[in-house]
Amino acid sequence: MIEHVALGIDIGGTNTAYGLVNRNGEVLFEESVTTTDYSDPEDLVEKIYQDVKNKGFLDNLLGLGVGAPNGNAFTGNIEFAPNLKWKGVIPIAELFEQKFHRPTLLANDANAAAIGEHLFGNAKDLNDFVLITLGTGLGSGIFINGELIVGSQGFAGEYGHIRVVHNGRLCGCGRKGCLETYVSSTGVVRSVEELSSTCKADSKLNGLSKITAKDVFQLAVAGDQFACEIVDYTAEMLGIALADFAAFSNPKAYILFGGLAQSGPYFSEKVKKHMEENLLQIYQGHIEIRNSALHDMNAAVLGTAASMFWKAIKK
Repeated sequence: MIEHVALGIDIGGTNTAYGLVNRNGEVLFEESVTTTDYSDPEDLVEKIYQDVKNKGFLDNLLGLGVGAPNGNAFTGNIEFAPNLKWKGVIPIAELFEQKFHRPTLLANDANAAAIGEHLFGNAKDLNDFVLITLGTGLGSGIFINGELIVGSQGFAGEYGHIRVVHNGRLCGCGRKGCLETYVSSTGVVRSVEELSSTCKADSKLNGLSKITAKDVFQLAVAGDQFACEIVDYTAEMLGIALADFAAFSNPKAYILFGGLAQSGPYFSEKVKKHMEENLLQIYQGHIEIRNSALHDMNAAVLGTAASMFWKAIKK
């Protein structure tokens, strides 16, 4: 008996993850490549095609689900994504369909991860939640009454581009003060650079030639005072923003997903504290902060592939 599979592809500003998923949510094969290594989207499509072909899954493939920043589910295009090196409008679903000869669905990357979390992860028991992706940028996938909210153009959930500081940091979208310039992997690094004048001489961040958000969080957990200050600042910015978001969708929980969330309770408990301090009284004590139950790569792959099985699973 042939086991049918879907190919899930999560295109990020830094890395692209892809994998083959069966109807039960089991990842049969997964891989990750550096997105910036591919100067044209066609080259990335070719790379993924050859991998799937070499693994012998082409005949079993029912279709593809693709998650991407600024992915428009209605048009199948990536449209003006600030964190991708490919600029303008990219007909990414059409490119995959032409190569694989299989139906291809496109979703915003955060929406895809939210679907994966809802079907297979830490939001299986939730009808009202918001998944916050904390990677190169910041995105959100919003479920209300059990339905994913996509909006009139398919771009609902661009919470990373809510402006939180008037005339603040320049964002890749061209505006200033967007949340993702403060709360994302790149935002953490920018905070280090911006606040470096307060960095203690004994901070181990001083000895790093190239600082990453992972370095900052690891040193913070180890007790580095300056790194702790950066993490606290990041958690405060996110907690305040989530308190404001609650007035929009009244979620039961926020699910934190991506690189910054991998530190687990160390970060999420700080976010929870700042959120509670800034919530409207009617929401206080009613909103959970959960960390993703799925591996960083798997959640996105499961979400994008699961979109091919979405109707079947709901039935």
